[in-house]
Amino acid sequence: VQLQASGGGLVQPGGTLRLSCAAAGFTLDDYAIGWFRQAPGKEREWVSCINSWNDMDHYSEALKGRFTVSKDNAKNMVYLQMSDLKPEDSARYYCAAAGGRLCNSKLDAYQQPFGQGTLVTVSS
Repeated sequence: VQLQASGGGLVQPGGTLRLSCAAAGFTLDDYAIGWFRQAPGKEREWVSCINSWNDMDHYSEALKGRFTVSKDNAKNMVYLQMSDLKPEDSARYYCAAAGGRLCNSKLDAYQQPFGQGTLVTVSS
């Protein structure tokens, strides 16, 4: 199971960014895919997740309404669309495969180790 996040960068407050997650070694029917983020000096936190079979999406309550997760099974890709970005959204973002087909917000429910992630910086 391999996942590679990309698409991070520098964006101004209020801006939008779409992160991509390329899956290899499995299909998106096999596992739910989650997004996490980690800011310097802070613990890794769960952001969002999408179930494997019914595309039901889930979000951290604090981020609901600004972030949208989606996937393209044909391309084996998962996306995280982020809007109205705030400086506190600055972090390294990771995608990870859950242990099963259902979403979970717990870090230890995801297959480790995570990949390198992609850095998002929200600053003017």
